[in-house]
Amino acid sequence: MPDTVKPTPSRSAGASSALVTGAEIARLAGVTRAAVSNWRRRYEDFPPAAGGSASSPLFVWDAVREWLEGRDKSQEVSLEVQTWQALRAAYGDATVAAVAAATEYLAGDAVREAADRPTGPDGPPLLDPPDAPLRSLLDRLAKDAGRAEAVDALVARLTDSARRSGSELVTSPRIVRAVAHFAPDLRGGQTVFDPACGVGTLLFELRPARGLIRLGQDSDEDCVRIARARTALAGRENIRITHGDALHADRFPGLAADLVVCDPPVAVTDWGREELLLDPRWEFGTPSRAEGELAWLQHAYAHTAPGGHLLVVMPASVAYRKAGRRIRAELVRRGVVRRIVALPGGVASSHALPVHLWLLRRPDDTGARPDTVTMVDLTSNDPDGDLVPAEAQTAEIPLIDLLDDDVDLTPATHMPVVRRDMIAEYGRARAELTAALSALERSLPDLRAGAGADLWDGATVSVTDLVRAGLVDIEGGVVRATGDRVDPDYLDGFLGSGPNVRRSTSQSGTYRPDLRSARIPQRDPGVQRRYGSAFRALGEVEAQAAHLHATVRRLAQVAREGLGSGALEPGEGQPPHGDD
Repeated sequence: MPDTVKPTPSRSAGASSALVTGAEIARLAGVTRAAVSNWRRRYEDFPPAAGGSASSPLFVWDAVREWLEGRDKSQEVSLEVQTWQALRAAYGDATVAAVAAATEYLAGDAVREAADRPTGPDGPPLLDPPDAPLRSLLDRLAKDAGRAEAVDALVARLTDSARRSGSELVTSPRIVRAVAHFAPDLRGGQTVFDPACGVGTLLFELRPARGLIRLGQDSDEDCVRIARARTALAGRENIRITHGDALHADRFPGLAADLVVCDPPVAVTDWGREELLLDPRWEFGTPSRAEGELAWLQHAYAHTAPGGHLLVVMPASVAYRKAGRRIRAELVRRGVVRRIVALPGGVASSHALPVHLWLLRRPDDTGARPDTVTMVDLTSNDPDGDLVPAEAQTAEIPLIDLLDDDVDLTPATHMPVVRRDMIAEYGRARAELTAALSALERSLPDLRAGAGADLWDGATVSVTDLVRAGLVDIEGGVVRATGDRVDPDYLDGFLGSGPNVRRSTSQSGTYRPDLRSARIPQRDPGVQRRYGSAFRALGEVEAQAAHLHATVRRLAQVAREGLGSGALEPGEGQPPHGDD
């Protein structure tokens, strides 16, 4: 992973008497500066300035925090969002450094003990703790959600921030899902290795959750710090994360893993070819300066045990670039390449181009060598859709057919041409669209004008309070009612309502549901059931709308292919464009 700039966060003061500006109060409370100015004018009990000047006063943070909690102003934005915005305010665009400092602080003694153990995750030195106001927010978040869940929440927001900014520093959730789906089955006691592990997402997502030995390395110090904190809070003894550039400073010499996964840096102009020209890892050929991905692939292969597998995320261009032809040919000739999967566009964070998964296997002493490579083309699928290929999306290609002048391993190049009955397909798509429109209309709920009273103006209750009262449970990121005092559809509906969405959305637009601090109006069971019925109907509307959207896309795809190939043509009733 590429290195990041790590500016030091600003510190207004030490210990618990930290002084903050009005702008910092706004960021920490998740409101605008104008709101803070309004509080100072409107409320006589707002804490007085403790320093600074008339134009730029400073306030004691502890006093401001108590005032916010006393007047419920801190509930305008969720605690998780307040913490995220405070981190962004202190560290600017260096969000990885911000999350690294926060996660190390949250992990506390656990990460220090792990760093001191000879078998633990060695890495860069621990960072200084965040400022007092940030520590206060982090302590409250940990108390409210638990330390491990608080760290997971910050990592999730970091991942979403990377997706929105197009950063490749964190592996996208869609790629993580695809790698987990296509990875071979593992069992307890086996070893998984990621030589460019980032914050550890691929390592932590592989199943089974318990019993695997997980090893990782990354060149980015802050990513290693985050992964180390996550490891420490997981309380597992069989995870080790190290710091260093794996190509130039391999921390695991002699390792032979059962599965190696890797989402390597892409488009690196020079990965260090001159220094590593005679390295024994280049078993299939020395990659050119522009073929850094094939250097990472061979490094990963060098750490794969006989009979073990390697799953690497690759840009689509690696499958056909001229500079890598000789290495691709050698991989195919030796029967190492087992499957190439072309994923849908949009699975990566930084671009919408297709991404490939290369599944390789190191031969064992059985001597068996495959005769084909499995090609899977999912490029026409929705990036969040099914990863199980249809029959027409898979082809077994003989090795000899791949060993031509190009050695093109792009799956679409090798898909069989299927003669399609386009008029029949278009007819079926039209019938499905008509049925979907009717189903959508039938599912619309019956709503009428309300009395005008805002439900949120009355008494509300937080999910945390409902959990403490034994009325709901939170498991796997899902809130479930445990009895008949809370209607489940009423609960789900208000959890996804505007006020809770706004509370969980940062000023930069990053949204992640903060379930524990979400609030719902307090109403008797009869009212809950009425609203719950309407919310349930709206859920059905959304499901029908999603089905309708997919049906329209399918119809348009069939129509365009048919018109473009000549299999379909406009009917007599289709007027020329622009005519009435």
